[in-house]
Amino acid sequence: MTTLTADIIHDLNSLATPLISDVMARMVGIKGLQAYHKPAKLIGTALTVKTRPGDNLYLYKALAQVRPGEVIVIDGGGDDNNALLGEIIKRYAQSKGCSGFIVDGAIRDIGAFGNDTFPCYARSHIHRGPYKTGPGQLRTAVSIGGQVVNNGDIIVGDEDGIVVIPPEQLREVITAAQAKDKVEQEMMAEIASGREQQNWLDSILIAGGIK
Repeated sequence: MTTLTADIIHDLNSLATPLISDVMARMVGIKGLQAYHKPAKLIGTALTVKTRPGDNLYLYKALAQVRPGEVIVIDGGGDDNNALLGEIIKRYAQSKGCSGFIVDGAIRDIGAFGNDTFPCYARSHIHRGPYKTGPGQLRTAVSIGGQVVNNGDIIVGDEDGIVVIPPEQLREVITAAQAKDKVEQEMMAEIASGREQQNWLDSILIAGGIK
């Protein structure tokens, strides 16, 4: 598992997911899930789980193995007929130092998530609980909302959504996102100046052949 140092966590905390998405060619990121928690940043490494739709047996296996700093990423096939987890699993995962949940499927006990900053993104919610007969897989490549997630990938989530960074690209992505953030802050300062002519706007229009 890639170890996220305090410096890396600090850097990722300062970067919004749109910045990260932009420097990764705007072609990565999980879509179609909603945040069920109070606003909070999600940062961690993926512990991937593939389940039969509506069945969470292998989620229990993941809970037995989860390490502090890991995000449990569940490919439930997008099924919304049965919730794959609820408050009890949430509390146990928190006690193990889990960083959060990403669920391509349904959850329940949404009040417990909505009153907490423990990150949980899911496709939907329903009162009906899961089956526990399997089959399933752990630490394998999964597909979540159009994004392939490999075990050990770096997960970053905020109010705009979730992005996934391969570990070998992490430092490059952080550096590029920080550079883009600096440019955007300069653009914000220029807007705040109130100048009639805005260099950032003119440069885009010129590049687009409009001016």
